[in-house]
Amino acid sequence: MIPNLLSIAGSDPSGGAGIQADLKTFSALGCYGMAALTALTAQNTRGVSGVHVVPPEFVAAEIDAIFADISVDAVKLGMLADGAVVAAVTDRLVRHAAGNIVLDPVLVATSGDSLGSPDVVGAMTRLLLPLATLVTPNLPEAARLADGAVPTDVAGMRLLAEKLVASGARAVLVKGGHLDGDVAVDILFDGTTMREFSAPRIDTPNTHGTGCTLSSAIAAYLAFGDDLAGAVTKAKAFLTDALRASGELRVGGGHGPVHHFHSLWKRSAEP
Repeated sequence: MIPNLLSIAGSDPSGGAGIQADLKTFSALGCYGMAALTALTAQNTRGVSGVHVVPPEFVAAEIDAIFADISVDAVKLGMLADGAVVAAVTDRLVRHAAGNIVLDPVLVATSGDSLGSPDVVGAMTRLLLPLATLVTPNLPEAARLADGAVPTDVAGMRLLAEKLVASGARAVLVKGGHLDGDVAVDILFDGTTMREFSAPRIDTPNTHGTGCTLSSAIAAYLAFGDDLAGAVTKAKAFLTDALRASGELRVGGGHGPVHHFHSLWKRSAEP
């Protein structure tokens, strides 16, 4: 059976991140994708120039419409621009008994632009960390959620993972893409077992939407029945291949997107 996946996130009109990246990932991995928009952004590969937040009551109505009609096998949460939206999303996910929830706490875009109001971190920590099956912060996001310093090594990542679980998260994947080195290391901690995942660092400027893509891929594999460690392993492999093939695309002059359909599109001959 083809799983139905719901992304609750913001829109990226340039197609590299947000719900666009989520839907591409779902499709590439053989899932049926749906989306409830939480915000509209004016952005491209160079940066974000505007954000229009969808009213929380309308976000709730979008979610209600989906669950009233369609079986949802997994939920990916992305950009939730303010505390009121976080509260509305939490209320609806609890009301509809949603499962396989992957929270990507989108707080800052790849370009460095802020994507959340000051109250969003507290709302996420209080409401969504205990609800999500997995939280997938990068290092700056993990530091903000844990109210700590950005780690500079794997040992610091482990400490942040422990602190986030102590703060209420059921499981956390702290992503080490911001560290230096030829290998990118992520730390998965579920309160009992600490696992380390390594992948070769791909030398490419095309990193727009990597966090969205990874979290969506994890949600897809959870919907297919994989456990957390298996879903993370497969999702990291998918993202690594998408990064490696990103040079086949010609999108923008900044941080370009990864190639979500690297294994599906026929490669054209080099000119």
